[in-house]
Amino acid sequence: MQKDYYTILGLEKSASKDEIKKAFRKLAHKYHPDKQGGDRDKFNEASEAYSVLSDDKKRAEYDQYGRTFAGGGGGANAGFNGFDFSQFSEGMNGVEFDFGDIFNQFFGGRGGGGARQARGRDISIDVEIPFEEAVFGTKRTVLLTKTSACDTCKGNGAEPGSEMETCTACNGKGQIHETRQSLLGAISTTRACANCHGNGKVPKKKCHTCHGAGVARKQEEIVIAIPAGISGGEMIRMTGLGEMVQGGVPGDLYVKVHVRPHSFLRKDGSHLRMELNVKLSDALLGGSYTVKTLDGDISVKIPAGISFGEVLRVKGKGIPIEGSRRGDLLISVVIALPKKLSKKAKGLIEDLGKEGI
Repeated sequence: MQKDYYTILGLEKSASKDEIKKAFRKLAHKYHPDKQGGDRDKFNEASEAYSVLSDDKKRAEYDQYGRTFAGGGGGANAGFNGFDFSQFSEGMNGVEFDFGDIFNQFFGGRGGGGARQARGRDISIDVEIPFEEAVFGTKRTVLLTKTSACDTCKGNGAEPGSEMETCTACNGKGQIHETRQSLLGAISTTRACANCHGNGKVPKKKCHTCHGAGVARKQEEIVIAIPAGISGGEMIRMTGLGEMVQGGVPGDLYVKVHVRPHSFLRKDGSHLRMELNVKLSDALLGGSYTVKTLDGDISVKIPAGISFGEVLRVKGKGIPIEGSRRGDLLISVVIALPKKLSKKAKGLIEDLGKEGI
């Protein structure tokens, strides 16, 4: 029988470390074998209980499983929730148990439900596009070599014109039911029939191209729709365009988009940002500049007295949002200061300085 260490020390399961230590000292003093009236067995029992409950890791294991796994306490044969698994180490009544399979059934999500459908492999590719196409969206056509449905038999594995017949392995059900004995009782599982791949029928004559597999390696053109406003590093998932598998569902195609940087524009959410160099005289007196945008050249008015770093907003020249709506073009003003001044210019600026400008 599994020992109850808390009962041995006379404690509740919620006892603190100090309470455990005090309880052990009291029992050790009472049952020490060198003391008159001592009891070696009870002393060893209390020592064993203390060695487990005073160690946080061992105590946690004991509380959860009824034993410890670090060599201390609980007995060598104690197992899950205190159950002794040692009797099953050589099998029981000649039946061996696959514990990995048992825990897969109970904790892996399959249980005794329907058969898990086979799924093709996912594919991942990279695509690079220029900044302009990332802003407005575009389409790309790529040529992939992948496992797809056989063109000859259209995926059913049969030679064209050949009839299909009932699968003898599953009697046309497409699924195989199995019942296995385990220490937890009888476990029923369902899996797709390997002979017919879950279809319930097999061809009388196999396809000469794919030899009955229903799938074949071939090149296929894929059109990728890249949405407007995509950022570099974003992933597009194209469901069902991965590799095929007979009797199952195809995997997915994942497209990672890389965007080449623009020479002067950068993305800021739904807006575009750029810098515009403005002459000092135009910053003081105002002026007009022609600015290149993704929509062509536009004229931008510089208001008199503008400061370095001020932002001019041009509405509707940013990134498409939805429908006909777009973000804005944000222009940061950079005042270009001359590195050298002529004698005349220097005199004029000195005069401005006298005016307090």
